[in-house]
Parts: sequence; structure tokens; C-alpha cells
Amino acid sequence: MILPIVEGHGEVTAVPILIRRVVAHYAPEAYVDVGRPIRVSRSGLVQSNGIERTVELAARQTQAADGILILLDADDDCPREMAEALLTRAKAKRPDRAIAVVVANREYEAWFLAAAPSLRGKRGLADDMEPPPDAEAIRDAKGWLARHAGQGFSYKPTIDQPALTNEFSLEQAYAARSFRKLVKEVVALARLS
Repeated sequence: MILPIVEGHGEVTAVPILIRRVVAHYAPEAYVDVGRPIRVSRSGLVQSNGIERTVELAARQTQAADGILILLDADDDCPREMAEALLTRAKAKRPDRAIAVVVANREYEAWFLAAAPSLRGKRGLADDMEPPPDAEAIRDAKGWLARHAGQGFSYKPTIDQPALTNEFSLEQAYAARSFRKLVKEVVALARLS
């Protein structure tokens, strides 16, 4: 099993979908059960003892052979530095567990931007939507999606994030460096369980 730790309400539903899709596509020989995500705010995770408490909670909900995936948005922080710091803290707390930390560059929705052609015409998005030159450089990916949609569209993470996660092209999203990191970590955790 992989138990995700996420920061947003939309990710509670979207991340299990994403994990299953990644495993089916990149590691079809593996089977993975995905636990119900633990949701903790970003500030709750990065504060003193925050990730440690959350990893301990996740460890109590899983078996020794299960994996823990921590996924959050970088916003304006460096994804690599943030992931390394959080992973060091998490592993110091529970060195007996397989733990991965993935930090989406800017935000989770940047992966939708990288895969924009696959989302054309979906959920009110424009039929001619093209990805921006650097999807992970966009600070407000949710706003970008709203600007590339028909009239009346407003991005609602709890509704649209799971739906778009089910639709976007994994191959197109692979252009985003933080998505490649997610694929690598999810596949490694799936092969362990």
C-alpha cells in the first residue's frame, strides 16, 4: 500500500487516482493499494515537528512494507531543496519506513498545464489550449486554467482536480521535471509493496 500525505482538499481525491494511473502506466507489473490520504496544510507540514507528527500518524496506519508518499506544492520555494529537507526529517523520525517526498514545482496544477493538449475541451477548457513554454514557471496554474476556459468556468479543486487528474496525458505531463520525480518515486514505492 501507498499512503499519501497531501496538503489540499482536492488532492485527497485526486492523488489516489494519480498514483493508480502512474502505476498502471509505468509499472504495470506492480499492484498497488492506495490508502485514504492524510491531509495536512503545507504550514502544518513544514513547521517544527509537523512532518514528524504526520509521518508517525501515517506509520501507525500502515504496515512495515507499505510506502508513504508526501506530496505538496513548492509555491515559491525550491522543490528540490524543500523535498530533501522534508525527507531528511521524515526519515529521521521513521527510518524503518519507505518514504518519498515530491514537491510539485509551483503547484500540482502545473502538471495539467504541461499536458494542456490532452485536456482540450474537457470540463469547459478551450478546444485550442496549448501548454505554456514552461508550465512549472506559472505561479497561478489554477488561474491559467480559468483564463483558458469558456465563459463561466471557475476552477474548483475539489471537483476539477480529480476529474482532470483522470484525464490528463501522463506522457505530456512528463515534460515537467517535478512530474518525472513523482513518477520515479511512485514506481519505486509500488515495487516495494
